[in-house]
Amino acid sequence: MVLFMAEEFELGPDLVSVTDDDGNEYTFEVIDRIETDEGRYVALLEYYEDPDDFLESDGEVIVLKVLEEDGESYLIQIEDEEEFDEISSLFEERLSNLYDDDEETEDPDSPEKE
Repeated sequence: MVLFMAEEFELGPDLVSVTDDDGNEYTFEVIDRIETDEGRYVALLEYYEDPDDFLESDGEVIVLKVLEEDGESYLIQIEDEEEFDEISSLFEERLSNLYDDDEETEDPDSPEKE
């Protein structure tokens, strides 16, 4: 029998910390990643430890580009409007398909779990 420490297999959100130009730090959950010929991108959702805070938020998804520099990863705004629109559309389609698939797998005749 093999025993493992719980933290090795702890499942949780993929969190990143982002500091804005004013030095304010925010925590986001990475909800999706895309790699294209132009680069790598992430879709982020602001993370709240308290579920009530999340319900009160606007739930805005933030799309940023991943920049690699000197072995470090940085998240930057996509300044080119055409690139932003293209990447945002890709994320929108992927996330929409993900949630559409979840809705299709639910059986309306099955009793709800409590």
